[in-house]
Amino acid sequence: MTVITPSEQKTNIYCPSLTAYERRKTISIHIGDLPMGSDYPIRVQSMTTVDTMDTQGSIDEVIRMVESGCEYVRITAPSVKEAQNLENIRNGLRKLGIQVPLIADIHFTPNAAELAARIVEKVRINPGNYADRKRFEVIDYTDASYAAELERIREKFIPLVKICKEYGTAMRIGTNHGSLSDRILSRYGDTPLGMVESALEFLRICEEFNYFNIALSMKSSNTQVMVEAYRLLVQRLDEEGLKPYPLHLGVTEAGEAEDGRIKSAVGIGTLLEDGLGDTVRVSLTEAPEKEAPVARALIERYTSRAAHTPIEPIDHCPINPFQYTRRDTREVYNIGHLNVPRVIADYSNIEVGQLDDLKSIGHFFLPVPDKWAMNDQGADFIYTGQKPVPFMLPNGLREILDYPQWLVHDEKHIKFPLFDVSEWNPAKESSSGLNFIKGDIHSFDEAFLNGISGKNNVVLVLHTGNAHAMPEMRRFFYKLTELHVKTPVIINRSYETDLGDKLTLHSATDIGGLLVDGFGDGTLLSPLFAEDTTHADKLKAAASYNSIAFGILQAARTRMSKTEYISCPSCGRTLFDLQETTAMIRKHTEHLKGVKIGIMGCIVNGPGEMADADYGYVGMGKDKIALYRGQEVIKRSVHSSKAVEELIELIREDGRWIEPEEREILV
Repeated sequence: MTVITPSEQKTNIYCPSLTAYERRKTISIHIGDLPMGSDYPIRVQSMTTVDTMDTQGSIDEVIRMVESGCEYVRITAPSVKEAQNLENIRNGLRKLGIQVPLIADIHFTPNAAELAARIVEKVRINPGNYADRKRFEVIDYTDASYAAELERIREKFIPLVKICKEYGTAMRIGTNHGSLSDRILSRYGDTPLGMVESALEFLRICEEFNYFNIALSMKSSNTQVMVEAYRLLVQRLDEEGLKPYPLHLGVTEAGEAEDGRIKSAVGIGTLLEDGLGDTVRVSLTEAPEKEAPVARALIERYTSRAAHTPIEPIDHCPINPFQYTRRDTREVYNIGHLNVPRVIADYSNIEVGQLDDLKSIGHFFLPVPDKWAMNDQGADFIYTGQKPVPFMLPNGLREILDYPQWLVHDEKHIKFPLFDVSEWNPAKESSSGLNFIKGDIHSFDEAFLNGISGKNNVVLVLHTGNAHAMPEMRRFFYKLTELHVKTPVIINRSYETDLGDKLTLHSATDIGGLLVDGFGDGTLLSPLFAEDTTHADKLKAAASYNSIAFGILQAARTRMSKTEYISCPSCGRTLFDLQETTAMIRKHTEHLKGVKIGIMGCIVNGPGEMADADYGYVGMGKDKIALYRGQEVIKRSVHSSKAVEELIELIREDGRWIEPEEREILV
């Protein structure tokens, strides 16, 4: 982890408190009759998927969204005709007594934005394509030529600012990582700084005209980049003396189902923990009415924040929160240093009696070849506590036992002990290779840390009973950083099994928020079972917790264990059924471990919004698909009936395709 100087530690503060939940103070902005800012609840919004020219279809969809808890509704206006039709949609809703504020989503078309600003309550513009065109060119600007470009942008943008000010229309200046202009990329690179500067260029023009009814966003499909950009934005606003504008939070193209929820929570939840965020949009490749309940579940954790045990305050940040660097640790066995974060499955309350009991955590016994196999989400360790597995484990799985049980085990030379802090110092025997010690920020005090800091066979298992879990754990990692302790740390969180979506969202926030800061060398997700839970249900829970653990590591970009789909949530610009297409592509490619595939409904969201995808599948017309390698278009106008086959062929050309049946591991 990069060494931070004392002066940098002071300027790295980006939120009201790193240890106590405190929402960032912002100005209030007015969006119709529903204001936004720190004086108001964190708002929920989503975006329609119906063609904007389908007036009744749009009205019906907005109604479903409002009924699901959506407070602001965004509608795409890719051209003047759609912007004009916003008035028909708005009037239709008002006749039904639905007063939800509408937001026009604008890309490439200033004239559509200027018209929409006279009709709806808010316009969203993307500074990457409002006045620029993206050609993926590197341009060598002088200060004078760059200033001339800014003046050109200013002249294009000023009319919209004046209209918004005259009509009382709010604006979101929404930077997207994947659609930064060539101008920004040429000067600042593909960085969070480039994202922030892209928005500030437009914001400074607004302030020049005393127009402040503005929200800001820094979206990316990469959770690390997204978190870093929002934090840097807040820091830069303070540094430049600009107003503390409200923030709209979102992870672009999060995907669907569990993966989409985990990815959203890692990004959005981390910032909510920091006290940042005034409105939330969860971007799922699902019906838009499915998004608001997920956003609400994330927000509710902070609107009714549980009282928590005080955490030792800190007035500086000992890491760089604007750039990912993994905490530097020593390697212990296969944990820490350059190793990917490990996944430990908690079977301490599950009786392992037969080989099939390990299927839940990705390890399968094949009777015919008489050998074990493992899928892409095979756990690295199994913690059995006081209930040792009664048979020989597969080579890819190692067992952890409670210290007293390990001490009397016949095969302790191939098992690893888990100590409480109170057991560690008086212990007469320990493993020469790997010892786990479980504790919290209090039991892992400075005297204890001094005692183990030089040992090369110790890994800490960090847990907390604090309702403010992530910040307490983060405070401990700050402590390790400042004391230069290089012992690896496993993050342990326990959750009840009946939480539904909240299990995914809470665990992804608590653990993912640490991972994006470079903290954590593994996870131990512990299920808390009700007394009457059956063995079968316990195994189902083990499978779910294992899947979530791998999903969090992938969403935080710290361990890629499966194919990643960067799929947009659909909107009125979409040229094909995104849910159906994503499912079809997933069916054929989900075995390609570590490959990132962008699935974009239109050219606005591709190739730019695919950001760091390896391959792209982008709608370019009715039944016409463009295929990309990275951000370079390889094939145009491929008929949709052949597009998946052509995508596979492109992956095959790059030597990255394998047939599903060729794998040694099981799906």
